[in-house]
Amino acid sequence: MDTLFKTVGKIVDWFEIIVLSVGVFILAALLIANVVARNFFRSIYFAEEVSMILVIFITFVGLSYAVRKARHIRMGAIFDAFNPKLQKIMIYIIAGYSGFIMFLMAYYAYEYVATARMTMQVTSSLRIPYWMIVVIVIVGFFMAGIQYIRTIIKNIREEDVWLSPEQQSEYEKEG
Repeated sequence: MDTLFKTVGKIVDWFEIIVLSVGVFILAALLIANVVARNFFRSIYFAEEVSMILVIFITFVGLSYAVRKARHIRMGAIFDAFNPKLQKIMIYIIAGYSGFIMFLMAYYAYEYVATARMTMQVTSSLRIPYWMIVVIVIVGFFMAGIQYIRTIIKNIREEDVWLSPEQQSEYEKEG
């Protein structure tokens, strides 16, 4: 079972890194090209739309990545002041509550995508069905929820405190 988790983790890690790296690169290149084109020729008609799509992808793929790498916003000073046993309890509460919220948001995003699909709304320039773009919101919230569940599992299996499935707490014992 551990091998399956590690393999799936590596695949998800690879996917997230590729999407984030390529997405940011394409976004930057497209925006720079559009500025040049606007000043010397004509604006690239689809640049704003593709930029919006890339920002949505980067944001929601980045959500899962941030949770997995413990790069999300947290109250480190308060958390680090507690002893490891209390930190462990707090991790269970924080990860459980955050995971619940992520799954709830995935459900609401699903309802939104279903509504967007029924309205048959398309983007103005490329004529892409809008629901196909925002479906990544469901995936992002769901994957973030999975990462919080993995955090809970990691903390059950390990004696030390883990902030995420891949990031151990920075707490160091004194003395």
